[in-house]
Amino acid sequence: MAENSKSDRPKSNLFQNIKQRITGARAQLATTRARQQFRVPEPDEYPASPITQAEDFTSERPPTGPVELVSRPIRTGFLLTVGVGLALAVYVLVSSNVQLLVWILAAIFITLGLDPIVTKIQSWGAPRGVGVAAAVTILIGIVTIFISTLIPVIVEQTTEFAQILPTVVSDFIASDFFRAIDDEFDVATVITTEVNKFVSDTSNITTLLGGILGFGTAVVNVGFSVLIVVVLTLYFLASLPTIKQWLYRLAPRSRRERLEYLSEKITGSVGHYIVGQTIVATLNGIVAFIAVSIAGLQYAALLALFAGFMAFIPLVGAVTGGIIITLLALFAGWQSALIFAIIYFIYLQVEAYVISPRIMQRAVAIPGALAVIGVIAGGSLLGVLGALMAIPVVAGFLVLVREVYVPYQDAR
Repeated sequence: MAENSKSDRPKSNLFQNIKQRITGARAQLATTRARQQFRVPEPDEYPASPITQAEDFTSERPPTGPVELVSRPIRTGFLLTVGVGLALAVYVLVSSNVQLLVWILAAIFITLGLDPIVTKIQSWGAPRGVGVAAAVTILIGIVTIFISTLIPVIVEQTTEFAQILPTVVSDFIASDFFRAIDDEFDVATVITTEVNKFVSDTSNITTLLGGILGFGTAVVNVGFSVLIVVVLTLYFLASLPTIKQWLYRLAPRSRRERLEYLSEKITGSVGHYIVGQTIVATLNGIVAFIAVSIAGLQYAALLALFAGFMAFIPLVGAVTGGIIITLLALFAGWQSALIFAIIYFIYLQVEAYVISPRIMQRAVAIPGALAVIGVIAGGSLLGVLGALMAIPVVAGFLVLVREVYVPYQDAR
């Protein structure tokens, strides 16, 4: 009996041990299930959806919008005041230095036009200083030729007009047309009365002298403006590569290569356009001089300069200049006007279909409607300078559209 009881004890102990283990396993399993049921998931265990992304649970963002504006009124009012003050300061600075900005724009425009010449000379192995000197020499030579040709003609024509003015007035007064008008309206008495009033009033004489002095001041201001533009052009042209590199470094490093490509494409296109348009305008002035000389018109040099200057304005400039010169030629006779019109307008067709496409092949092609709109807008903003700069600006805008916006839209 004792042996049987001793043998039953290990069996009961074994069963109790097994039972305890099973009970412990059940309790542990229940605890694990409870923990899993009430456990908050980790951020990376949420599904990647716009509502339950990990950053929504891990990052604490400061409140934005109207709540922040209301909670920090002093700071918000101060920042708004500073922003408005800076905007007004920029406006006052720009509005008070419009002339300086015009000079800078003109210098940049001329610099981009001369840079292809400098680059070409550099490609021959010469240093950039030699190319800059050659380009500036060409620019000064063109300005000198223009001034030396224009000023003597203007002085000569003004002197001639002053000499023949009394004769013209006498002939007009002695004409039957003036006599008929004088008999009807007593024009001579009215003119004599008004002239006497004007002479007797000393303020009119002062105003006249002030106008003469104002004209002299305007001439001095134009000369000073030309000097400033030439000096700025010289500095810009000499340091253009350095300026470009510093501007490229303002962009993020990952985008500098793309920025450099677009910048070089825009400046190269604008530069080749300016050079090409200068060549076309020069040829236009030469042909106009030949046509005026063949037609037997006076002041051939002045009319040729006018035609060449008008040819700088794209699309409408050359045609407008030709029409104006044709109308002036009618004073010399319809035969002279017809001869000039035939020669000049035939050349314009050759220029449009043969010369311009070959010279302007490296420039950006601009639709006619955009060119006209750009010229009108530029002329409204900056006058003649704006009309001349309109096409290069439109060309740069088209480069950005073709190289940036269109590929972006195609990739969407």
